[in-house]
Amino acid sequence: MARESLVQRCKNLVHGILFDPSYLWMTAGLLWLAEIVVNILVIQNVKYTEIDWVAYMDEVEGVINGTFDYMKLKGETGPLVYPAGFVYIFMGLYYVTDKGRNVRLAQFIFAGLYLLTLPLVFRIYNRTKRVPPYVLFFMCCASYRIHSIYILRLFNDPVAMLFLYLAINLFMDGRWNWGCFWFSIAVSVKMNILLFSPALLLLLLTEFGFWATIPRLLICAVIQVVVAVPFLQVNPSGYIIRSFDLGRQFYFKWTVNWRFVSEEFFLNRYFQLSLLALHIILIALFVIHRWNRRRGGIFALLPKPKEEERTIVIGDNYIVGSLFAANFIGMAFSRSLHYQFYVWYFHTLPYLLWTTNLPSVFRILILGVIELCWNTYPSTSLSSASLHVCHALILLALWFKRPITKEDLAQDSWKTK
Repeated sequence: MARESLVQRCKNLVHGILFDPSYLWMTAGLLWLAEIVVNILVIQNVKYTEIDWVAYMDEVEGVINGTFDYMKLKGETGPLVYPAGFVYIFMGLYYVTDKGRNVRLAQFIFAGLYLLTLPLVFRIYNRTKRVPPYVLFFMCCASYRIHSIYILRLFNDPVAMLFLYLAINLFMDGRWNWGCFWFSIAVSVKMNILLFSPALLLLLLTEFGFWATIPRLLICAVIQVVVAVPFLQVNPSGYIIRSFDLGRQFYFKWTVNWRFVSEEFFLNRYFQLSLLALHIILIALFVIHRWNRRRGGIFALLPKPKEEERTIVIGDNYIVGSLFAANFIGMAFSRSLHYQFYVWYFHTLPYLLWTTNLPSVFRILILGVIELCWNTYPSTSLSSASLHVCHALILLALWFKRPITKEDLAQDSWKTK
């Protein structure tokens, strides 16, 4: 009898570790420990591939040597096109890694970066309780490309995403000022973080109203100015043009998502402007019809919410869902996705899929196809088209997902301090 009881408890534990969101912290802890071993093994046994690391070091070396004109800073792959936060962080890496020559040390630093990012992502999933724990296995164990981006390529994208996930955790904790601070730090590393900004603005307006949102926006703006002061003093227009170049042309040979069109069409400005227009239209539709929970329409966001509204207006899933979806919409209508950009939304995909009405088998299938598309090198017409099909399915599922219920609001309620 006792043995049967022990067996049953073990079965319940295994079932919980795999399927019960309340056990997610346990599954996450086990996977995090496994990731330590995986990262060490990959660094020791898989060959490092040089792509942008040397260019990063050349760019920050120019600053170290006294060049603060962004129009004159460049590396072997082209001009410096990242904001000033990138410069300071990679300047630190320049000194720590013997001017970039100690690549193995840099790999271990990026492994540490990966291991810092995972708990922030896991905490988001643990707080929202929308995703069963077994899905974390796909997040940690099924993506060669993500491990490659962090520890075999040393791209700057993971640095920006670390600060972004830190900011989201702070938003969930109600620490909006600090969240805006770290969100702006993330933007100062790479401007792809701005894809989250429409949802962040909506969240701030929903939580604080128009006038109280302004100080939070000022936090974001002041950070950008402060980190850029040495460069703004020398050539302000050059800094803005280079670090926030929205008109930058991408190379067709690196595109992951538009391989099935001709290079001429890919480079066509009207095509690119059409994608931007579709991005803006879809964001507006989601803001008006899917994300705005304040009664009275979009103009109800202007006054500060009443105290009784705060318990139902905003919560963990509302924060995470709107931020992740805004970023995903930007990715879906991007004029070009390169392989390192996968990290921009990889850790958000399970959450987005598991908040839809799709059957779990379809969710897993979509994750698998997306992973195959990002691992097809060079990209093909089939892989690019398949990626767009997956993106379209997710967008439709997000639009038609089940409405918010009273039970969701009770689980998702804001906890004021």
